[in-house]
Amino acid sequence: MLIEEIMIRQIETLYETNTVKDAHDLMRDKKIRHIPILNEQKQLVGIVTDRDLKEAIPSKLIKGQFEEVYKSPLKGIMTKNPVTAHPMDFVEESAVIFYEQQIGCLPVMSNDQLVGIITETDLLYKYIELTGANQPGSQIEVRVPNVPGILFEVSKVFHEHQTNVLSVLVYPDKKDEHSKILVIRFKTMNPLKIIEGLRTAGFEVLWPNVPGIDV
Repeated sequence: MLIEEIMIRQIETLYETNTVKDAHDLMRDKKIRHIPILNEQKQLVGIVTDRDLKEAIPSKLIKGQFEEVYKSPLKGIMTKNPVTAHPMDFVEESAVIFYEQQIGCLPVMSNDQLVGIITETDLLYKYIELTGANQPGSQIEVRVPNVPGILFEVSKVFHEHQTNVLSVLVYPDKKDEHSKILVIRFKTMNPLKIIEGLRTAGFEVLWPNVPGIDV
């Protein structure tokens, strides 16, 4: 999946000459946590986050400093030269950047123009959507041999029971390098027949471990 498919295109921006109060009010009114900052040429020069504001604005217990801080230009608190993405970048690769850089958003640039923004919340929602966790159904974990064609063999069980698979995630088996763990989410509320079918086919169902079904 490409970033252009999930990025936010209606971007709220401010200029580096705008004030801390401008950013505070914009975040409050638009219910956002990240604001790309532009220069006079409308080029991206920084990012201001809600964390930046919290660090810049003094405690309410300290009197007499609010007016001065609120008038401060964003240039003084923004993160300069932020990490960016391109619309044709893969979402999966961007997720790695979020993790490694410990950031909360990625401005999306094309031809040196800001065309969108993607946040960690966008990534989390897309993960939920892709795994089918937002749809009613069941989930099981199966240990399978790490050999070519094994996913096809597993899929036969679901085909035999006329059950739609919503998503399949593949993880390494920490206990056995010759195996893989499949996490399968499928569209039925009662997984018992599927579990029985998988065990009959010789697969080890790790979760749920249903008593009384042991073939």
